[in-house]
Amino acid sequence: MSWFVAFLVLSALIFFHELGHYTAARLMGVYVEVFSIGFGRKVASFHWLNTQWRIAMIPLGGYVKMKGQEDLDPAKTSPDADSYNSKTPLQRIVILLAGPGANFLLAFILYLAIGFGGPQALSPVVGDVLKASPAAQAGLQKNDRIVAINAIPITTWEAMAEHIKEAQGTIDLKIERDDYIQHLYITPKITETENMFREKVQRKMIGISSAGVTHTLNLSFGESLEYAANETYKASLLIFKGVQKLLTGDIPAKELGGVVSIVQITSDASKVGWMALFFFSALISVNLGILNLLPIPALDGGHIMFNLYEMITRRVPSEAVLVNLTIAGWVLLLGLMSLGLYNDINRLMG
Repeated sequence: MSWFVAFLVLSALIFFHELGHYTAARLMGVYVEVFSIGFGRKVASFHWLNTQWRIAMIPLGGYVKMKGQEDLDPAKTSPDADSYNSKTPLQRIVILLAGPGANFLLAFILYLAIGFGGPQALSPVVGDVLKASPAAQAGLQKNDRIVAINAIPITTWEAMAEHIKEAQGTIDLKIERDDYIQHLYITPKITETENMFREKVQRKMIGISSAGVTHTLNLSFGESLEYAANETYKASLLIFKGVQKLLTGDIPAKELGGVVSIVQITSDASKVGWMALFFFSALISVNLGILNLLPIPALDGGHIMFNLYEMITRRVPSEAVLVNLTIAGWVLLLGLMSLGLYNDINRLMG
């Protein structure tokens, strides 16, 4: 059942992405011939709003087929007023950006729903204290709750870590221990640690770990909006940095995951509860948005690149350039998908 839910979620994310393209295209007066979830042979279809809506056999993506646009033959165009290629480069860029934009909007909506539902946050409760660390030398103990740093109230472990990282000199740590309030003065020490990308980094730390205590954030409407905006921004930054490090080789290619990994993670999240499912769905939605903005001709980012070239030079790229770059883009995209699938199979086989 959880795998079925995962496929539904993935299909919904793809649908929302293509709906962004579809909506922008219709607003720009472009005739949309086909709206498809999946590739390959048609499984089911119906006509609505002068468009064929279909479900295809291979559920690894989707597409919106606009009049005058042919990804497999970019030189094939239509002179009609309702065709994609008859629109200005700026109008086409708006249509292309609408897909990734829909993914970011969906992520925001999902995070907003989590905000309304009361997300869980890691409490600033101390677990282990490293020997000879600044925390140990200052007398910090296990189960101490940090309530303020330099008179600034602290409610989450994340906020505490951020304040320590940005601290200048000695900090005033207000703690609660056995229902009593105490003040400890600690000077954070620059320590080598690993970030989420398993890179060695230098960071100010005091030598404590979390006790794993969580609490529910009771957010107002305004705070939920702020939470959704912050989480969408953090997810976007995380995915962007991940892609950047993958391209520069800082993250090995074996870490690249494919559709199997996405489905498996979503399936696992659905077993935990709706909030975990929404959280990972939002993260995947942001992932889809950013990946589609990469300047690969087979993706939205590649088409945006062609249109920017036309805007700047006032001429369209030559047919040979369009065809060759498009073929290269598809080869690269299919290669990345194959690598992701290969890595997924390796992980499944241990």
